[in-house]
Amino acid sequence: MVDEGADERGRAPARVLLRGGPDGWHCVVVDAAGGERRSDFPGAGTRWSTGADGDPEPPWWRRRLAETAEGLREAVAERLTDATFRALGVEAVITWFAVDEPVEWEGLVTLREADPARFPGRVAPFVITLEPGRGALLPDASLLFSTRAADAWTTLAAVAERCGTRPPKASLLCGWADHRSVRVGRGTLALSTDRGEDGVERLAEICGKRSPGWSGNPEMRFRLDGVDLLDEPARDVVALLRELGHDVVRRGRAVRLAASGLTLYGPDRPGEAERFTAVSLQQPAGRAALRVPHRSRV
Repeated sequence: MVDEGADERGRAPARVLLRGGPDGWHCVVVDAAGGERRSDFPGAGTRWSTGADGDPEPPWWRRRLAETAEGLREAVAERLTDATFRALGVEAVITWFAVDEPVEWEGLVTLREADPARFPGRVAPFVITLEPGRGALLPDASLLFSTRAADAWTTLAAVAERCGTRPPKASLLCGWADHRSVRVGRGTLALSTDRGEDGVERLAEICGKRSPGWSGNPEMRFRLDGVDLLDEPARDVVALLRELGHDVVRRGRAVRLAASGLTLYGPDRPGEAERFTAVSLQQPAGRAALRVPHRSRV
């Protein structure tokens, strides 16, 4: 999708239409003068198809469409407000209304002052300090691999409340007993749990994901030994980690520090200023072997 905001003459967006059809999804941004700009999204449309004519939609299909629409609304809102900020120096906030749920939505656009986090030094980042073998330290809490599942979810809910985002979202992730995530700025902090030999479910993996560009309010940062893992160019991060004595192995777009249980993931489309977009921390291999793997049922 192409960024949509104020056009070259400085007209502000007034409405946004998001529609899904049999062949795909698209959005239309309407400015105050009635001008329209359309953008198409790549990917499948709203038609259920298995290759056989006449197959009925499965019961979960409408739920999948609702999840798709939710993700597209978030993407449209982020890109529209970024484009409006670049053109006019203000934010564009969308209030969505269902026209034909879940496949057709209309959003009314309100302009407001720019988020202070867009300006360096105005808002303190949300720093997560990774400690291999132990877990992670948050601004007001800790997430250790000895933490029981219930306490990990309580901590994650507190992060969501602090950041003003929705409560933790549970997802099915094969290989773990449970998996939940929250938004931090425009990033995602996710935790996975597993059961040990004693039958107790504990924190087993800490993951963070952040898209390129402005990272929202607050900015989520992951640090290891003083290195900002997602903020510096990937080649610089790798060089610094090696200078600090870490054994770094690159496999495709991933970089692995096996002795630390740390993995860094690069973007799908690398560029000259490539930065890592995701990080995960588990128990180092020797310690992880002490727990019994759990496989979720699909």
